[in-house]
Amino acid sequence: MPKLPKLSGAELIKILERRGYTKSRTRGSHVRLRPPVFSVGLKKVSVPLHKQLKIGTLFGIMKDTGLIAEDLK
Repeated sequence: MPKLPKLSGAELIKILERRGYTKSRTRGSHVRLRPPVFSVGLKKVSVPLHKQLKIGTLFGIMKDTGLIAEDLK
């Protein structure tokens, strides 16, 4: 697996919105995103609005949304 880039929460939200996710709510420093309407097996995800996401958090969101490392570039 290629090395994961360092992303902020806002950058990851933009990437997910390009893939069809929509913001469902914001509470505190976290944004909840809903998957595209006709997607099967994808989950709602919560993205923290931090300056830099920890690798474990990023990897967990990638797993839930089906993203791969190449999608983050």
